[in-house]
Amino acid sequence: MKKPEAELHFRGYELIAGVDEVGRGPLAGPVVAAAVVLPEDFDVLGIDDSKKLSEKKREELFDVIRDGAIAWGIGMADHQIIDEINILQATKLAMRRAIEEVERKLGQKVHLDYILFDAMEIGEIDRPQQAIIKGDSKVLAIAAASIIAKVTRDRMMVEYAEKYPGYAFEKNKGYGTKAHYEGIARQGICPIHRRTFLKNL
Repeated sequence: MKKPEAELHFRGYELIAGVDEVGRGPLAGPVVAAAVVLPEDFDVLGIDDSKKLSEKKREELFDVIRDGAIAWGIGMADHQIIDEINILQATKLAMRRAIEEVERKLGQKVHLDYILFDAMEIGEIDRPQQAIIKGDSKVLAIAAASIIAKVTRDRMMVEYAEKYPGYAFEKNKGYGTKAHYEGIARQGICPIHRRTFLKNL
């Protein structure tokens, strides 16, 4: 998983970010993106596509990645933005925000040298970039970003479950499970539901 980054380092690129997002499919909550820049000697076992890991393993790796990264950043687009500009554009916005956060942490006038995205590029950013299909299982920095994004969003949805009980957000994280649909039928929609995702209900 380090090969794509190693090749870029060999070509002279230094600050290489992996970017991934979670939360495009849920009926409620934000879409969350993360950008992570890892040092060349970063070597931690177990990092993989966040969907392949247990919740316990993701939580363990979350702190390891944050502590070991050169820089990391989170970007979000909430349910209102998703309804306003659609999920694809909201996802790209979240990614841009994550990249901007990384560059703020790197320091004034410091820009990323190269950005590796999982599946899709966002051309609005004037940086060398590449989209890699299934990048979260092929590129270490993208896998690390997927873990940071996933844990961040899951924790948010657990907090939302306390604020908006009855939808089982703590279990389904906003996805359309039976318990979630039953909650909507029983209580109606709550403030963090994506209206455009629920037009037919």
